[in-house]
Amino acid sequence: MSERLYDLKQNLPELFELESLIERAGSKMRCSVIANAPFDGSTLPVHLLEMGSTDPLAPAIGFVGGVHGVERIGSQVILAYLQSLLSRMRWDDSLQDQLDKVKLFMIPIVNPGGMFNNTRCNPNGIDLMRNAPIEAKGKVPKLLGGHRYSRHLPWYRGLKEDCMEPELQGLHDYMRQHVLGRPFTMTLDCHSGFGFHDRLWFPYAGSFTPIADLNTMYRVNRLFVKTFPNHTLYKVEPQAHSYTTHGDVWDLLYDHSLEAYPNTTFLPLTLEMGSWLWVKKNPRQLLKFGSLFNPMLPHRQRRILRRHYPLMDFMMMATRSHSRWQKLKPTQVSKDTRAALKLWYDEEGHSK
Repeated sequence: MSERLYDLKQNLPELFELESLIERAGSKMRCSVIANAPFDGSTLPVHLLEMGSTDPLAPAIGFVGGVHGVERIGSQVILAYLQSLLSRMRWDDSLQDQLDKVKLFMIPIVNPGGMFNNTRCNPNGIDLMRNAPIEAKGKVPKLLGGHRYSRHLPWYRGLKEDCMEPELQGLHDYMRQHVLGRPFTMTLDCHSGFGFHDRLWFPYAGSFTPIADLNTMYRVNRLFVKTFPNHTLYKVEPQAHSYTTHGDVWDLLYDHSLEAYPNTTFLPLTLEMGSWLWVKKNPRQLLKFGSLFNPMLPHRQRRILRRHYPLMDFMMMATRSHSRWQKLKPTQVSKDTRAALKLWYDEEGHSK
């Protein structure tokens, strides 16, 4: 084994696991590379996996992870779910029936170079979730909200005149060319590192303005609560509840979808797993930077890898059946919108 291959296997086992699952899936999965990520004078592949319907008008569900390289648990959750799906496809006819009507896509490791280096940013020093060409409306936290001072500081956006980084450009272009414009699309971008609770964020990250699809987001939340009444893990809220940022690619894609496809629904969600709880239970994790964002003890890691299955299954089912629960009378849509504003915003439309 070459020294480079050994280093990759030691420091980026998620990529080896992903490529092993791709080989195992065979014809069950359509695979491609949407970007070549910079790494050590060379590149690493950003793999895209597709399953299910090839109908361009089929609803779509997508799972994305590894945008921040240090937050490995996001990629691991998606890989664990993919492994479960591949096992179920051997015997579960209901899963196959579901996939016949839904396009499922996964980008488990958006930032392989950052994951190898155990850094939030990519190897060019750029935070991919601050890198999109979109500005926040209003004040953002200094540095945390994205800045252009120096690549040696965290949350660096890159130079204003530069294009998006290859990893983010690949994700952005794939979404615009192959996903947006469908009647219904939901995505889940998996992160970690904020607070003691798992949060489900919806746009906007850069604005306190309620999204146009607020009534649909409210309906999705209610469906999940009623379907899994004992699964009380998530605090669902607009990202601006926690902090606002420049350069969020999901805000950029959401606004593009509204403008280009006003009669469709696109709901990009972010799962922010609360890593502070893992550190509280195991204070030794404070001694290493990477362990601030990931459960280190084996039993905790296994628990995290399985605890989000119900959410991901629910998103698949809700996407498949969107035409049933979205068929509402105008009076019910108005009622849901008012309820959502009361739940998440004050009377002037600002986040609570």
